[in-house]
Amino acid sequence: MATPLLVSFIAGDRGPWRIVASAAVIGDALPAAARLTMAEAPVEDRPSVWTLRGITSNHRYTSRDEALALRARQQGLGRTEARCAALIPIRKSAAWWDLAQDERRAIMEERSRHIAIGLDYLPAVARRLHHCRDLGLSAAGEPFDFLTWFEYAPEAAADFERLVERLRATEEWRFVEREVDVRLMRDT
Repeated sequence: MATPLLVSFIAGDRGPWRIVASAAVIGDALPAAARLTMAEAPVEDRPSVWTLRGITSNHRYTSRDEALALRARQQGLGRTEARCAALIPIRKSAAWWDLAQDERRAIMEERSRHIAIGLDYLPAVARRLHHCRDLGLSAAGEPFDFLTWFEYAPEAAADFERLVERLRATEEWRFVEREVDVRLMRDT
């Protein structure tokens, strides 16, 4: 596993990403903001409309074969052509966290096929998952368990919409109690 990376998503009036839409899918929305910065290092507190933090971590529900398939097809973040992005923060219910790890794996992949669905959209849609619970933030009132970051070229926008639609139709999503969908565009 790579060294965990602390990432902050800072929304306000500056940053390389322009927020073009932000909507609550389930639960409360985030306050409106104009721009977003994704900082891949610890940052000093600075004025913001909102800041969400997470850390990259080990793959909890991924088999060795799935991890190898993801690595073989996944493109890195920051590709020049990937001018579109989505930040999708998610909080799952207590019922999800009360399940044993193997029960969550069965729902997530064996029945919902989360990883397999994601593989269908690689390499066009790059993604990275950030865990908030690993920072101890959820227990302390952090509003989300996961922050999922996606980047894609404008030509892959329809593919990204299909990816999100398919994931939201799975059994796994019955355990989501808060989800916000923030869409972004990087100026050229």
